[in-house]
Amino acid sequence: MLVAKSSAPSRMNISLLPKIRMVQRSRPKAFPFLLQLSALAVAGLFISAPVQAWGPDAHSLVTGWAVQTLPAQLQPFFQANRATLLAHVDDPDQWMKKDPYERMRHYIFLDGYGRFPYLKLPHSYQKAVARYGRGKIGRTGTLPWQIGAFSLRLTNDLRSHNWNQALADAAALGYYVADAHDPLNTTENYDGQLTGQTGLAQRFGVTLINHYKNFMAFSTTPATNIQDPTEHAFQIVLEANTWVDHILLADSSALDDLPDYNEDYYDRFYTAVSSLARRELGQAADDTGSYWYTAWRNAGEPALPTH
Repeated sequence: MLVAKSSAPSRMNISLLPKIRMVQRSRPKAFPFLLQLSALAVAGLFISAPVQAWGPDAHSLVTGWAVQTLPAQLQPFFQANRATLLAHVDDPDQWMKKDPYERMRHYIFLDGYGRFPYLKLPHSYQKAVARYGRGKIGRTGTLPWQIGAFSLRLTNDLRSHNWNQALADAAALGYYVADAHDPLNTTENYDGQLTGQTGLAQRFGVTLINHYKNFMAFSTTPATNIQDPTEHAFQIVLEANTWVDHILLADSSALDDLPDYNEDYYDRFYTAVSSLARRELGQAADDTGSYWYTAWRNAGEPALPTH
């Protein structure tokens, strides 16, 4: 089994990332984001573009590896309930079938706000709505704010010792964190439809992972405290967004001189993007564990059951 230690491909604007990561984060504040995002969803109800992010295999990989990042106070509880976590990890996918407002919570089209690093977009939900209006915020997606909302929700579950709900919400939180690590969830060209590459989201996030999941092993790092869950989510999507052009070029090059998206295409595509996919999924596992750990700390570090 391979361990992902390779460095990510270089890009012209990657030099901006250290500056972004050093943004001063304020302490998390209580906010009624779930209620606000439900109201916001009305404005984006008629979003015509379906978004296909990581598939079930990718989400299961992230959730399973996230458990390994946890400290001794948390790992026995999460390890004992691993099957429950995996059973709930795709709940947000199921919610989309019943809730027409759910889809917008799975992405944010950053390029709808100018150019990287999108400084015109406030990371405060209230300020973003004040500047752009609920309609635009709804159409371009609310993923980072949804992560902030579910981080608070998990904190409240743990504080009230609602262990079953905590497991379900931890799984859903991990789903959204993984979605934030999919570069295609950060662009209006999410499916390659604007560059004549329709179906790219399925090829990158689902089929590629299904084909090569046995090689998707990660070198995890211990969970750490996140000072501001929403701001951290914005840093995730900003970094992921820098890899959009790399994926588009790799997809186009892999198809060159081939009649269709056959096995040769996927071998070429995997060669070009495998280090990126492993890197993003590995970091998604690290971040998921850190969000779980942060929620537990913000809940007052309650003693967790061992089963």
